[in-house]
Amino acid sequence: MTTPLPSENLRRYPPFDRFEPEALSYLDSQLTSAKFPAKTVLISPEKGEPQSMFIVTRGRVQASDADAKGDVDLTLSVGECFPIGALSGYRVSANIYTAVTELEVYLLPAASFHRLMTISPEFSRYCSGYLATLVNQSRQQLQAYFAQQASEQQSLNTPLHALIKRAPISVTSTASIQQAVETMGEHKVGSVIVIDAHGAPIGLMTQSDVVRRIVLGRAPLENPITDVMSIEPATLPDSASAYDAMFAMASRGIRHLLLVDEAGRLSGIISERDLFALQRVNLGQVRRAIESAESIDALKMALHDVQQSAFNMLAQGVGAEQLTQFISALNDAVTERVLAFSLRRHELDDIEWSWLAFGSEGREEQTLYTDQDNGIVFVKPVDGDITAARARLLAFAKEVTIDLDRCGFPLCKGNIMASNPEWCLTLDEWKAKFSGWIASPQPKALLNATIFFDFRPLHGARELAQRMHKHLFELSVPDSAFQRMLAANALTATPPLGMIRDFVVESDEQGNAFIDLKKSGARLFVDSARVLALAHGVDAASTVKRLRRTAKLKGAAGDEVEALIDAFNFIQLLRLRHQHLEVGQGRPGDNRIFIGRLNQLDRRILKEAFRQAKKLQQRIKMNYQL
Repeated sequence: MTTPLPSENLRRYPPFDRFEPEALSYLDSQLTSAKFPAKTVLISPEKGEPQSMFIVTRGRVQASDADAKGDVDLTLSVGECFPIGALSGYRVSANIYTAVTELEVYLLPAASFHRLMTISPEFSRYCSGYLATLVNQSRQQLQAYFAQQASEQQSLNTPLHALIKRAPISVTSTASIQQAVETMGEHKVGSVIVIDAHGAPIGLMTQSDVVRRIVLGRAPLENPITDVMSIEPATLPDSASAYDAMFAMASRGIRHLLLVDEAGRLSGIISERDLFALQRVNLGQVRRAIESAESIDALKMALHDVQQSAFNMLAQGVGAEQLTQFISALNDAVTERVLAFSLRRHELDDIEWSWLAFGSEGREEQTLYTDQDNGIVFVKPVDGDITAARARLLAFAKEVTIDLDRCGFPLCKGNIMASNPEWCLTLDEWKAKFSGWIASPQPKALLNATIFFDFRPLHGARELAQRMHKHLFELSVPDSAFQRMLAANALTATPPLGMIRDFVVESDEQGNAFIDLKKSGARLFVDSARVLALAHGVDAASTVKRLRRTAKLKGAAGDEVEALIDAFNFIQLLRLRHQHLEVGQGRPGDNRIFIGRLNQLDRRILKEAFRQAKKLQQRIKMNYQL
């Protein structure tokens, strides 16, 4: 019986499943087989620079951080290679690799490893962007899966300049109103763009402006167009993607965007009509359906379209960061509409107040299934009667939270809602809350910090939230003792990596193994990023922005930040995919990923994502000597 070539065994595993024929032939000529008994130390710092790349063909290998007092980073199994980083950098390995069981491997000599990188662009990309490469492969699989269910659509990554159908109709700022109106009539368009002497757009006049400002406002036709135009029109670079235009229209509630080139000159105009071919559900229509809804039932229908739009975006390969931002923006619009319903029945104009979003909504990281986390901040009334003002706001908030629940945002089981008097507070009371939690960081205070320190305003006097942020940073940035306690709290949840099995799992009622990707996945990154942001006074709500903005600061992520972001976004993408499938089958979405249902690639990336979470936690641990 002919012994199969190494490449025949390896082609089932990434990155070998994508290798070029020449690279596979080279592997066959260079690989040798080896066996090691259990407990053999294969690679360690003491052994110097590694002489070979190991590819596991049977058994398991434990990888431990040499400086982490024996803590296990992960377990490597069949198809996985190591130590990529040490070989690529011609350096000693930072990890200790030990055979957990009897082990069989292929060995690729170090010189052959470097030669393979020159032969195979695929292998070179794999080594230079290990996690990013795997995540991209998974996204391609995910996109292909959903694309089978979606209509053939143009890519949302299409640059906007490719969608421009004709030159924009414009007049200069020196034109008269009459000249502008005549230009609109000549070209049979509903608007005309006003540009300055350099060709940059400075205004827009639409048919509604003609009626409202010229006809009804009796503006003389000889007056300059600048007297009646709408100023500061919405613009985007023409190099931006169709997704960027779609998100801008959905989040701002507009139908048109002006496009500018690299020099800032007007190059085109894009309308929601131009994006029809990209989306079966039109996002501008979703936004307008929300804004024009006159009942909770209408809002529920609009939210169904939000879910359909998210599905279409999954089919287009849109990333998790953009998807959660998009979902959060439309959920914000629903909340604002519900607030508007209740404001018709509650007169609050004499109170300065703001509706606050906390938790995932506060971070703009909402997935398809999310409950309510909200509150109210208000200013002590002129008459000084805080009790009466709070009672009015609570009655208003109770209606809002009930209506949000009817729309599809469940009531918070922990009662973290504006209808709870504990979270309907004056600005001074919120400041006192923050001060108390930071001064005395007991377990409950630390739990509150993980919820209430991620906030942003959705409606009302937004500057109140800015003053809350300012107070928070003034207290937290210099308080290393509080930061240390918050860091210790962030380390109470650990990545679910097993020493023998790949993952540490929970079991449902039927005995199926699962991991809760919210509490045992996304939370690991969210909590660590929050510590870094508070330590450095970085006023960014989202986890990705916090990691990026703190990356180059002392004790932060450094050059590893993109791998951390890839890991976090992959976990978010798995949550979105799972929730979409759950909702599609008539079940409420959750965050339980059943390990047995993951394909081999996703299992591998998930393991690497948890390893990145471990690295981030190790950095936090070292910063605060925990």
